[in-house]
Amino acid sequence: MTAVSFTGPRRGADRAVLLAHGAGSDRHAAALVVTAEALAAAGVPALRFDFPYRIAGRRAPDRAPVLATAVEEAATDLARRTGLPRERLVLGGRSMGGRYCSMAAAAGGALGCVLLGYPLHPPGRPEKARVAHFGGLVMPVLFAHGTRDPFGSPDEVREAVEAVPGPVAFHWVETGDHGFRPLKASGRTVDDEIAAVAGAVVAFVTTC
Repeated sequence: MTAVSFTGPRRGADRAVLLAHGAGSDRHAAALVVTAEALAAAGVPALRFDFPYRIAGRRAPDRAPVLATAVEEAATDLARRTGLPRERLVLGGRSMGGRYCSMAAAAGGALGCVLLGYPLHPPGRPEKARVAHFGGLVMPVLFAHGTRDPFGSPDEVREAVEAVPGPVAFHWVETGDHGFRPLKASGRTVDDEIAAVAGAVVAFVTTC
């Protein structure tokens, strides 16, 4: 079974994007697919990959060192496919995947970081904030976040990113939950919001 999906030009681009999936999904998650397709349309290559537990058919995520190693291996693969150095890669993804990509960016550098529904803390456990590495994010960072996300309210996210030394941009999904699904009263669908998130990612990546 193939563990990666590559879209966009293989050579000639001056940047590329790594997209990692969330804990309960895989590289075929709608937010990642739509974002990768939007990036490809803008001439930016993107690589989506599955973490080892998904390749093995397991539901429970791997331990932290395994997840971290998988991100580094995927970044190396993307750099090889595109001929770009690490400093020209944007690292990011959905929820858990974005978290581990941000840790990799803080530790090893990157052109930028894209966090789609960053899991700031477990639902109902704000004291368990996952921000220890934020001080290493010296590159531009985009947070795309639902205003109803139980993993972090807008106020909590804004307060947490004060620790990020690099430039920070936000794309708020109004009434969106952790998966960007808005309330019906908004008149919008989750597909609408995912498309808007993908557009925000393209605008961020092409200018960071």
